[in-house]
Amino acid sequence: MNLLRALATVSGMTLLSRILGFVRDFVIARTFGAGLATDAFFVAFKLPNLLRRMFAEGAFSQAFVPILGEYKNKRGDQETLLLIDHVTGILALLLFAVTAVGVAAAPLLVWISAPGFTADMGKFELTVTLTRITFPYILFMSLVALAGGILNTWSRFALPAFTPVLLNIAFIGMALFAVPYFDPPVLALGWAVFLGGVLQLAIQIPALRRIAMLPRPSLNWRAAWADPGVRRILTLMGPALLGVSVSQISLLINTIFASFLRTGSVSWLYYADRLMEFPSGMLGVALGTILLPSLSKYHASDNHLEYSKLLDWGLRLTLLLAAPAALALALLAVPLIATLFHHGAFTGDDVFHTRDALVAYSIGLLGLILVKVLAPGFYARQNIRTPVKIALISLLATQAMNLAFIGWLHHAGLALSIGLAACLNAALLYRGLRRQGVYQPQAGWPAFSFKLLAALVVMGGALWLASGSDAAWLAYPLAERLIRLSALVGLGAIVYFATLWAFGFRLGDFKRRAA
Repeated sequence: MNLLRALATVSGMTLLSRILGFVRDFVIARTFGAGLATDAFFVAFKLPNLLRRMFAEGAFSQAFVPILGEYKNKRGDQETLLLIDHVTGILALLLFAVTAVGVAAAPLLVWISAPGFTADMGKFELTVTLTRITFPYILFMSLVALAGGILNTWSRFALPAFTPVLLNIAFIGMALFAVPYFDPPVLALGWAVFLGGVLQLAIQIPALRRIAMLPRPSLNWRAAWADPGVRRILTLMGPALLGVSVSQISLLINTIFASFLRTGSVSWLYYADRLMEFPSGMLGVALGTILLPSLSKYHASDNHLEYSKLLDWGLRLTLLLAAPAALALALLAVPLIATLFHHGAFTGDDVFHTRDALVAYSIGLLGLILVKVLAPGFYARQNIRTPVKIALISLLATQAMNLAFIGWLHHAGLALSIGLAACLNAALLYRGLRRQGVYQPQAGWPAFSFKLLAALVVMGGALWLASGSDAAWLAYPLAERLIRLSALVGLGAIVYFATLWAFGFRLGDFKRRAA
């Protein structure tokens, strides 16, 4: 399989999901604005979403996919399916226990994650109720991550990348049609999370059956625990969970800080984060998804040269696509926010506060995406301890910067801390790969970097001249905003890629076969 084509497939599905995600946020912003109800929902949704990122898409995937790839390459389908059965049985048992504890301990979880809400007991109780509704999402999404890891190992990238679309459809449908049937209305968003989890799990089952890898959860717990593959996965999951937890704990601490700021701060950070996740998901998550299985196969076959070449390919592609995305987010912050969210209850003041957070996030976007590409260089080698140590350093740096920035940058300081710490994380990961001899840069980096920088300067100048004043964007009607924003995005893309073309870049130069 051509990895560039696989990247286009995963990114295309992610684009569809992100577009529907913006429609979702448009509907939520128009219906609820940025206030008490949305603050309560975003905090409640952040808790199971945090666990999903930590456990399902983080620690579990990082430990499971390399071992699964090794079994597939060396042990055949029968032993691989047995491993899947054992892992599914243990995973399901643990997930039911975690979900039950989370629902029961919802008041404590809300008190820990948003202690500032205790000043308003109505807001606190609403957040607790929403947390209990949304918490089973971790159960569904962990099983979805299991299915996605299997499908990706079999080079079936499209369906796992498509599944988030169903969550957005659930959100849009519930927000548009179910709100009048709930009291308070924001409970409709909580049930949208639950419904989205069910739909995402259900759609994976036929695909697993087609590749003859549909899990049959083992009820023989003793045999499952005795499986050496399961023990290796669990051994890797310990440090992996710690490593992923560090970044998510950092986000949770930011929510704690934001809960003490003026009302709306949590929501402004959320909407900025949604825009930042657009390129992060399309590039960082997509590249990490397609790189890990091939890197694992190269490691299993001791092909060190191709391992290094694949990392080099991923880094060049990341810089080529993520750098202009970061620059465009900063320059087009108000046009993007005004077009997508400045409707109904979402005021002009909300636009500018969200703008501050988005510009701060954009400074560290390249680091956030590079981490997604560099970390698989360690995970595929079943080395999770090194990224964990680096993540701990990044956590300490984030909190130090929070204390330094929050007093004068307020909520934007929290966003800036995350971005700068991600750049530090990426730099340390890169240094670790070089020191261990895992990655050796290929020829041509100086010329590549110069041409890339020149294209960024040309694109940045064009967008700055064409975007106009921020105040004007608040006055434009929606149709005019959409037309102008589309023209700006098109202009930026044309100018950037035309400049690269003039410097000799060609699409064929970035083609790469999977392992």
